Amino acid sequence: MSDSDKNEGLESYKKSMLSGLDSKASETDAQLSDGELDVSPLFEPLRVGSATLPNRVVMAPMTRNMSPGGVPDDKVAAYYRRRAAGGTGLILTEGTYVPDPAAGFSPNVPRIHGEEALEGWRQVVQGVHDEGGCIFPQLWHVGLMPLPTDDFDPQDAISPSGYLRRDEKIGREARGDEIERAIEAFGAAARSAMDLGCDGIQIHGAHGYLIDQFFWDVTNRRNDAFGGNSLVERSRVAVAIVEACRAATAPDFPISFRLSQWKQQDFGARLAPTPQDLERFLTPLADAGVDIFDCSTRRFWEPEFEDSDMNLAGWAKKLTGKVTSTVGSITLSTDLFSGYVEGAETAIGNLGRLVDMFGRGDFDLVSIGRASIADPEWANKVREGKLNKINGFDVQVLQQTELY
Repeated sequence: MSDSDKNEGLESYKKSMLSGLDSKASETDAQLSDGELDVSPLFEPLRVGSATLPNRVVMAPMTRNMSPGGVPDDKVAAYYRRRAAGGTGLILTEGTYVPDPAAGFSPNVPRIHGEEALEGWRQVVQGVHDEGGCIFPQLWHVGLMPLPTDDFDPQDAISPSGYLRRDEKIGREARGDEIERAIEAFGAAARSAMDLGCDGIQIHGAHGYLIDQFFWDVTNRRNDAFGGNSLVERSRVAVAIVEACRAATAPDFPISFRLSQWKQQDFGARLAPTPQDLERFLTPLADAGVDIFDCSTRRFWEPEFEDSDMNLAGWAKKLTGKVTSTVGSITLSTDLFSGYVEGAETAIGNLGRLVDMFGRGDFDLVSIGRASIADPEWANKVREGKLNKINGFDVQVLQQTELY
């Protein structure tokens, strides 16, 4: 492959990542008045393994790219502490690079290895705990899906087969020892998190990053022990990562696993087209030690399969019996990627639909993303019935150069 071909593939990726695709506004945009909605079930505690979450509101993991040299500083600590003080029960940190040289390529994304970075995280954890919250760092390996702004050589990345999309091969097939090294890195990061006093961890297995690249048949074309024709076979790397994290920590140390059907390079991708496929996919991960399935969808209210109005988190809970979390445009009018192009605004009305789905037992946790960036007090305002006091969202909050 010529350098020009690789560069064209990389530029195509960057362009698509900065565009909004198949956008759809919220279909649950009814107006709600302050005090009209009973949200008290969202503020009941939940025990998961060794952790007791004070309520069901979660700050979703969102890359902020503001940790110089990969070290979370006082501003990062204040940023997470502010959300815990605002009533969020569980903080899922932005993705943190595991100790593998190919884990990521941004100098300002935090890492969870090295003395200086770990000391930074220790301050973050202490701040969240001081406010009564829990915190899980998200363990991240980007594979062949770095940030759109990263300047990197695709040959330095590891991936199952070097493919970004079906017809775009920009990288190379990872060697077996490189894959084993990445698996071990997740285990080492999990141990570091537990030693720091974190309440659990999350493994990022979604959105087209390394683990998801192994799941997807478009990007995993291997015929060895790390590939295969079936989704279950292609899940062996993820299972090994979960097992490594469990072995490195404790039997009751909570492990969350983030998954998605969609990919950043293909919003229409589906790993599991039927409930039966989803059950076969999730069962080995649950057996390996996953306690929480964090089910990433772009719009939480959309049904996952025909003949049911349950979303992905609802199906994951039904099929595995595990704790699940839903995420996707909660109290916002549209999804993240469309919002970059079309903008998005606060849509409090879809909170009613969320509460209905939670109340019938579809999921146990609700992850708030962009809305929690716009308003650190989101959880407290919802709990107190001050829905119309929630700060309005504007896409510009994602482009701020300082954390708040």
